[in-house]
Amino acid sequence: MSFNLVLFGGTGDLSWRKLMPALFQAFRHGTLPPDGRILGVARDAMTDAQYRELIRTRFDQVELAKRPSAEEFDRFAALLHYQRMDLSKPEDYAALKARLSEHPADTTVMYLATSPNLFTTVCEQLGAAGLNTASTRVVLEKPLGQDLTSNRQINQTVLHYFSEKQIFRIDHYLGKPSVQNLLALRFGNALFEPVWRREHIANIQITMAEGLGVEKRGGYYDGIGALRDMVQNHALQLLCAIAMEPPINSHADAIRDEKLKVLRSLVRWTPTTLDQHAVRGQYAAGNMAGQAVPGYLQETGVNPQSQTETFVALRAEIANWRWAGVPFYIRTGKRLAGREAHIVVNFRATPHPIFKTPNGAANKLVIHLQPKDGLELHLLAQGQANRRDTGSLSYAQLDLDFDKRFGTERVGAYERLLLDVIDGRLNLFVRSDEQEAAWRWVEPVLEHWRNDTIPPRSYAAGTWGPSAASAMIARDGYSWEEETR
Repeated sequence: MSFNLVLFGGTGDLSWRKLMPALFQAFRHGTLPPDGRILGVARDAMTDAQYRELIRTRFDQVELAKRPSAEEFDRFAALLHYQRMDLSKPEDYAALKARLSEHPADTTVMYLATSPNLFTTVCEQLGAAGLNTASTRVVLEKPLGQDLTSNRQINQTVLHYFSEKQIFRIDHYLGKPSVQNLLALRFGNALFEPVWRREHIANIQITMAEGLGVEKRGGYYDGIGALRDMVQNHALQLLCAIAMEPPINSHADAIRDEKLKVLRSLVRWTPTTLDQHAVRGQYAAGNMAGQAVPGYLQETGVNPQSQTETFVALRAEIANWRWAGVPFYIRTGKRLAGREAHIVVNFRATPHPIFKTPNGAANKLVIHLQPKDGLELHLLAQGQANRRDTGSLSYAQLDLDFDKRFGTERVGAYERLLLDVIDGRLNLFVRSDEQEAAWRWVEPVLEHWRNDTIPPRSYAAGTWGPSAASAMIARDGYSWEEETR
């Protein structure tokens, strides 16, 4: 299959950090269709040769195992081309159309790795130039809007020029092998289905922790915050994967229909729950791996008076027969104790205890998403230490390390998603009504914090966030995973 992949923002941070390395890995693995062309688009004046050299130098910053050899890059570079464009000028789209006609292809992918405020402009100009043909696909990066209104405006414009089946709203978390294993765990095995419901599960915790701060993106991040950056998309998509009903098949719309039902079933916010079940924090100076690091307000590009949250903890409930009454706790933040993403499913205690058991959740399933990928099943068992006391049990942990089982060189998130776009597979992409439902649930929290006179709660870098997040979950009689280790 032949393809043209047009990278709007072809010299930008996303292109050289994520997209080009992913495309090269697909090329190295032999999964990138051989009859293809990658066309970088930006405002800089340069030739194809200069663009190839720019991309070559960027690969020096990629981890060693993923860097191409000189011979590998020469072969990959034959796919790379460049087109100078001002995205507001119709004549530049006419020039792009002429350039693409030099290499007719079965599929043309327009990847908008630009600021979201350019999405509508680009799609309008593509439509005016006749570049929105039936064989064209458009990829939209997050964040898709700042709120429900702006999200709808972008989607309505894009849908005027492209059908829903041509639009690939990308959430790179959905491309992670660990998230694919999460879906396989639920819908490829019958083992957990009988207990995957309110009668047997006490609570579910979703943690997405980052050790890094805002780095050099302070100016950008200060207008976004953790709720928009992580919760509205990544965290709610994970919640859907955990809570959704089994789809009727593995087709894209069957999966997305079930995710939409979860989002629409989220219990709406009230003034009371906004005060008690929504915690925001902001990191202060602290220590990471023995090194002193600055607080958020001292980061470059950040307003010294900023009230942007770098940490969010939420308590959610799903109003349906499977999950009614089960709390879902979502937590994400920057400059936390480490880089770690996991989901903890805490099962209810036995109805009548006949053994002495240690404190804490007796049975739980820990689904690791990063940095390692795997499962831990925590059980109670008769151990060697208490073999003379047959009435006492100890914790036992069964591990399934997917990295050891399948190797660490599995298909990366962006590599998987880019290949899916070229092949036209929508399973791992987000539909417009999903996005609207997610924004509809998140927006009251944004509004509440916008009007709140209490600033974000401070937490020291290198910790697990403000104490208010622990207090929130403790009201239900539970604690975060690391507090019970």
